[in-house]
Amino acid sequence: MKRALVLGSGGSGKTTFAVRLARLTGLPLIHLDSHYWLPNWQKRSDDEWASIVRELVSRDCWIMDGNYGGTLDERLKACDTVFFLDVPRGQCLSRVLRRQLLNGGRARAEMPEGCAERFSLEFLAWIWTYPTRRRGPILERLEGLRSDRLVHVFRSDAEIDHFLDRLR
Repeated sequence: MKRALVLGSGGSGKTTFAVRLARLTGLPLIHLDSHYWLPNWQKRSDDEWASIVRELVSRDCWIMDGNYGGTLDERLKACDTVFFLDVPRGQCLSRVLRRQLLNGGRARAEMPEGCAERFSLEFLAWIWTYPTRRRGPILERLEGLRSDRLVHVFRSDAEIDHFLDRLR
């Protein structure tokens, strides 16, 4: 494993898993959120974002944490391993709400300056509809990759912990 993607719904534990994986492997960790967002939650232009992603995936090794469907094809082509955190939506929602309570008004470590944690009904709706709108297409794409890439689908924290314990 030299280039690994970590995908999943908001609140699935992508960042936590990616940090733990990076510590165990020594691979550099890339949080896509920190490259996509500008201060005060301003989005980069599509062209600028595409250029940044091209540069990031061209690096020799990495663990990349984040979804961003518009650049997923390019990242899937560049990776050798994919981790999809396919955890229940209720767990994702409770984690996001807890994160909001704990970090509300402050930016998380992986976020750019000026992007304080915020409550958004749009984000909660994205998480709620993730299993019905995004999960199936992602699983289909990952199934098509299995012949030439390692694909891990985790459906629980116990499965994640078991995998990380075996890496030690």
